[in-house]
Amino acid sequence: MKHGKKYVDGAKLLDRSKSYDPQEALGLVIKTGTAKFDETVEIHVRLGVDSRHADQQVRGALVLPNGTGKKVRVLAICKGDAAKEAQEAGADFVGAEDMAQKIQSGWMDFDVVITTPDMMGVVGRLGKILGPRGLMPNPKAGTVTREMGKAVKEAKAGKIEYRLDKSNIIHCIIGRVSFGDEKLTENFNTLMEAIAKAKPAAAKGQYIRSCVVAATMGPGVHVNTNKFGA
Repeated sequence: MKHGKKYVDGAKLLDRSKSYDPQEALGLVIKTGTAKFDETVEIHVRLGVDSRHADQQVRGALVLPNGTGKKVRVLAICKGDAAKEAQEAGADFVGAEDMAQKIQSGWMDFDVVITTPDMMGVVGRLGKILGPRGLMPNPKAGTVTREMGKAVKEAKAGKIEYRLDKSNIIHCIIGRVSFGDEKLTENFNTLMEAIAKAKPAAAKGQYIRSCVVAATMGPGVHVNTNKFGA
């Protein structure tokens, strides 16, 4: 793959044979994130588990202490008091069957879907649309809940979901280059501690195999994760 000049220049700042401590690694991400826009900072964690087995799944959700820097559009599918709660908490869109029909017609102008257990019969029919996009509400992620107001506020504040892909890697956003290394490190540590605590009992051998952080257009920086029980 041929990379642009900025990427190549950024890569020259890195020692490819070294894994950096988190704050140093994120400082390098900031230095290499030189695009004309405020680049997103991503984390990619390879785990020593097998996602094909139900007892080795790693999945959860948490609110990053400094948010993600991304404006989140929240769709709340609910009725009655829950709908009122969602509106008061700042949900961008609130509705029930009418919202489900809009989605079936092709409307997708939202980033998070939150619903109540009693509406899963309606939301469940949207699985083929929302599922492949990672938008299907799930109790483990806190997006199927009776505490609608709390869930909406957390989503707006920068709540993220982490889960394994088919390659046993977790991909997440932990902020923006403009956050600076201290805020990014705080977000990084919060997420890594959650992943470490989520280690399945069935996992054998080394759990955290590798961790890379990168800006949207920058090179990956390898992180030393020994402090998290790698």
